[in-house]
Amino acid sequence: MATDTEASADEATADVVENAAGAADTADGADPGDGAGHAAAATYTVDELAARAGVTVRTIRFYSTKGLLPPPVIGPRRVGLYGPGHLSRLALIEELQHQGMTLAAIERYLEQLPPDLSAHDLAIHRAVVASWAPEGAEEMPRAELERRAGRALAAEDVERLAAMGVVAYDAAADRCRVDPGLLRLGVRLLDVPIAHETILAARTVLMEHTRSAARELSRLFRDEVWDPYRERESDPGHVAAMRSLSAHMQPLVVQALVTAFQRSLKEELREWLTES
Repeated sequence: MATDTEASADEATADVVENAAGAADTADGADPGDGAGHAAAATYTVDELAARAGVTVRTIRFYSTKGLLPPPVIGPRRVGLYGPGHLSRLALIEELQHQGMTLAAIERYLEQLPPDLSAHDLAIHRAVVASWAPEGAEEMPRAELERRAGRALAAEDVERLAAMGVVAYDAAADRCRVDPGLLRLGVRLLDVPIAHETILAARTVLMEHTRSAARELSRLFRDEVWDPYRERESDPGHVAAMRSLSAHMQPLVVQALVTAFQRSLKEELREWLTES
């Protein structure tokens, strides 16, 4: 995460960048709904965006000067407005930093992404990045949990997060054990107008089927790749190839699963809505 010292050095420049870029977009007749930087629902002020993302305003402005975050849409009274695309991009930047990437590396990473990715696409991309992060829970006080969540959490909210397996809350010590990989998803589910029991049932379905898919894919890898390798383990070239394949297999499989599931879900919803 960018430090306040780094951010304050560029804060004034960021204000100029935001206003100039936004004015240029307006003058050119750009559609505010185009791309991740100009989401259709550009309704957050910079303070609201910072609160939702769990970062500081200075950090947002710092990212803007570095080109990591697209400029806002300039609204009434020349106030910069941000949308879901900005929020999703901030989440992706945070996840990449969690993986240990420097800002320079993140900038190069983001430059390789298609410029027209929607907020939904960015969220999926972040999920793929997070999926091969090392597992592990973090302990933190309740105040830090709320900062990470980007919002105040009522007792009922913490109970729901605990039921989803996102946090384990010790009321006596006022501390939480948090799964960072699930926190943002859990917080978003707090506002979904679906019964809590339904969310838990959906989680059970996902866990059962993803475990089944993982089991079948592991069996396929073992039978078709690993066993033949064991017969040739004296071949140094084959050993090196197997090690390389093992290192790269998980992210590739996860990306394939996410893409396949996304398309299957779209087909199922389309059929369900057609029948309705």
